[in-house]
Amino acid sequence: MHAPTSWASFAGRRATDVVECVDLQQDPQRLAEPGPWFVVVDFEAFGRGGRARAWRFAHVSDDVAPAAGALRDAPWRGPEPSSWRSSLDRDAYQEAVQRVRDHVRDGTVYQVNVCRVLGAPLPVVPDGATSLEPDAAALAARLAAGNPAPYGAAVHVPASSGVDPVWVVSASPELYLSLDAGALASGPIKGTARTADGLTDKDRAENVMITDLVRNDLQRVCAPGTVTVTDLLGVEEHPGLVHLVSRVRGALAPEVAEAPDRWSRVLRATFPPGSVSGAPKFSALRIIEELETAPRGPYCGAVGWVDGDRAELAVGIRTFWWERGPHDDGVLRFGTGAGITWGSDPLAEWHETELKAERLVGLASARTADEFGTPARSAET
Repeated sequence: MHAPTSWASFAGRRATDVVECVDLQQDPQRLAEPGPWFVVVDFEAFGRGGRARAWRFAHVSDDVAPAAGALRDAPWRGPEPSSWRSSLDRDAYQEAVQRVRDHVRDGTVYQVNVCRVLGAPLPVVPDGATSLEPDAAALAARLAAGNPAPYGAAVHVPASSGVDPVWVVSASPELYLSLDAGALASGPIKGTARTADGLTDKDRAENVMITDLVRNDLQRVCAPGTVTVTDLLGVEEHPGLVHLVSRVRGALAPEVAEAPDRWSRVLRATFPPGSVSGAPKFSALRIIEELETAPRGPYCGAVGWVDGDRAELAVGIRTFWWERGPHDDGVLRFGTGAGITWGSDPLAEWHETELKAERLVGLASARTADEFGTPARSAET
């Protein structure tokens, strides 16, 4: 394994040689400075204990995703397939689903996205007098070849860089926010099945509900009368599954677009993404805090880039992140979840979380390219 260097990549844009890291909760106006800034925002950011950070790099270029041949050549060595453990086992997850249904019955909430976090040991690798972190570029190459995604991303700043470190690799299919020429857009996903025939009325109703929530979020920072739903209930195919995707678009209000802290205003108005929280959002977040036993971190947060009055940020789903422990140990984590409504069946929702995880966990756990055809299933406990 070679010593990893600091780098970032998102949807075809690549950067190397980190210069600095900015805390966006303390200095959000820094995003107005020349970039691009590569951004990672925890689900729990903005007053709920998580972090929101942005890194600037010395060299930035447009790049293409790794070729399929990189799949076999990538020197990734992931955790043992049997070593994954879930923050909620099957019984606990089904109980959480039932609790949400109780809240819906009582009128507290209409929908809540309930997630669980998988984790597997993945220690640093001794290399002489130093210890090397897992190679995020190698995992990113595997995902790009084995599970290509429109918003594939990776940000890896090793602790040895002297800059606030980060290790995130994502194969997100979902647009959180884009900004171009004053147009602010979002692409919420709700509804998942193996094939289009498996999408249900519950999936469609849930998508419409969350699309309306996103529309309301964008109205908080867009000019009155400009927010529209440009596509509703579109079916998108991805490796091993399909999603229902809608598109919402509006014109950023002039007083927001011209403000030095415009990105703080936009993020606080729309974060966390509606598709991974619920409706109404405030009530859903309170229930999530009650039911989930592990922080989501960058999973269900945001990852992407901001460059002046242009930006592209994905919802941090289908996302791995690695954390180093105090004794050179480490854990690779991956989140998975499902949207819960009154029409939810607890066991079916558990199976949806398995469906969303199985391919990517398999890619991260396979020892060689030849093993990719049999994705690992996450352990229940």
